Amino acid sequence: MRLRALLDTEALGLRLLGGEDELDRSVRGVMTTDLRDPSRYLSGGELVLTGLAWRRDSSDSEPFVRILATAGVAGLAAGEAELGAVPDDLVEACLRHRLPLFAVDETVAFATITEHVVRQVSGERAGDLAAVVDRHRRLMTSGPAGGGPEVVLDLLTSDLDLRAWVLSPTGRQIAGAGEPLPPHVGAELAGRHLAAARTGRPGPHRAEVDGAAYSLFPIRNTGRGTVPAPSRDVRESVLSDWLLAVAADAGDWPAPRLDLLQGVTQLIAVERDRRDAARGVRRRLAQEVLELVQAGAAPAEIAARLRVATPVLLPGVGTAPHWQVVVARVEWAADGEDLSGGRAAQSLLEEILVDPAVTGPDSADRIAVAHSGEEAIALVPLTSQTAQGTDGTGTPEDAVAPEHQDSALHADTLLDSVRVPLSAGLAEDGRLTLGVSAAVHSAEGLRGALEEARHARRVAAARPGPVCAAGHHELASHVLLLPFVPDDVRRAFTARLLDPLRDYDRRHRAELIETLEAFLDSDGSWTRCAARLHLHVNTLRYRVGRIEQLTGRDLSRLEDKLDFFLALRMS
Repeated sequence: MRLRALLDTEALGLRLLGGEDELDRSVRGVMTTDLRDPSRYLSGGELVLTGLAWRRDSSDSEPFVRILATAGVAGLAAGEAELGAVPDDLVEACLRHRLPLFAVDETVAFATITEHVVRQVSGERAGDLAAVVDRHRRLMTSGPAGGGPEVVLDLLTSDLDLRAWVLSPTGRQIAGAGEPLPPHVGAELAGRHLAAARTGRPGPHRAEVDGAAYSLFPIRNTGRGTVPAPSRDVRESVLSDWLLAVAADAGDWPAPRLDLLQGVTQLIAVERDRRDAARGVRRRLAQEVLELVQAGAAPAEIAARLRVATPVLLPGVGTAPHWQVVVARVEWAADGEDLSGGRAAQSLLEEILVDPAVTGPDSADRIAVAHSGEEAIALVPLTSQTAQGTDGTGTPEDAVAPEHQDSALHADTLLDSVRVPLSAGLAEDGRLTLGVSAAVHSAEGLRGALEEARHARRVAAARPGPVCAAGHHELASHVLLLPFVPDDVRRAFTARLLDPLRDYDRRHRAELIETLEAFLDSDGSWTRCAARLHLHVNTLRYRVGRIEQLTGRDLSRLEDKLDFFLALRMS
């Protein structure tokens, strides 16, 4: 389509501010950005939509426009919702670089323009499929009559013989045509996609799982005010983006077919925008409750707010449920940049708390997650359908009924199904830590539950690995003390006890560390430990003797057993 056609569509609300002589340029796609330098996401021919969040002062316009012109974009459309009228310096920069510039009325959503351009461009390049998509505009409608992403995925199957699935960053299937992906395949594809996205390479990314080839296309939010907001650093959005997995190798596809799939991802991104907007109510409820709890408000005031939240999170439930608090934090290694992990943690926590067996974009209706600084905090109502397992413990003043104990969230199970893909997205410089409180039955217990979840998260942060969780039951043991041991003391303690064993294992492949762990896990039982390691008892006695000889400790003494146990936990 031509730029000129955009002005002829009154519903788009576009006004031409400059570049009348360039209106016959072809538009090959659309991109929404507020990055100061979006060049790595541009391939030429795009209509670029921006809310101008990148502009701090008049000197920013020239380099931004120069980058767009160098990339060969078709035109620029600037929204008036944030700054009002489009700044004169941006108009002048576009005139210098002969880049057509449009103003977008504040009443028009970027998603509306995106949908229009995608439909028009797709119609020119793949007329049959785009025409069917146009007939099925219910893809963009809400409510029971809406087809959602499944409609366009069904069309890919029927018109192009392509099987495709929309996956969350943890590999959970949100939509699909035909047979669902096996969970392990979805998790593996999500991990491959996240690892590729962290390198900055543009999609599609190729992956092979169980002998089948897949092409992975990123799906990024397109609307203004979406969460997470567009950012310079890929780490701030990579953990929240959906992906489109297509059962085919796109390496030899012609350009028109690749463009068509990119258009499909933009259609699905509009659905994602709508889903995030719907989550806004639950997020605000969680934020209000959190602010009351942290401000030390009266229990009656908190209880009143919970009564408002309950029918939103649990429609049809007449009585106030029991509640749990989950705290998550995403942290990136210091590299001189100020990277906020609060919104990333919020989006991740919303996904983690969804039952992995549940599909669909609106399966998180019962989850309310706020973010405060670098933390994301979830307020989770307990029902019999929440079942994740529990250890059955609780505080006396907030003891919960057995049916709620059975449905309580358990830290150990929350991350089991998402650990692999998230570790790929966090790579070498990111960490996700999570803490889970006990269940409480009233507003009076929420403050304690919040502190308990925060402390459990600090316990998880003391453990190695990119993805770690801890539950409230661990706060009643020696593990409570470990996060507060200084790092240099921890290193010296573990090195003194374990380095002689590691050195011996490297030289002789004796597996002394593995033997020590199994011996302690077996409570010092020779027979159970030998059976676990598939060893003769005499061989086990020889290994334990070698451990004692190398370290100068006696594994028959409780004090030495405890020292070894702590050293292994801190290593």
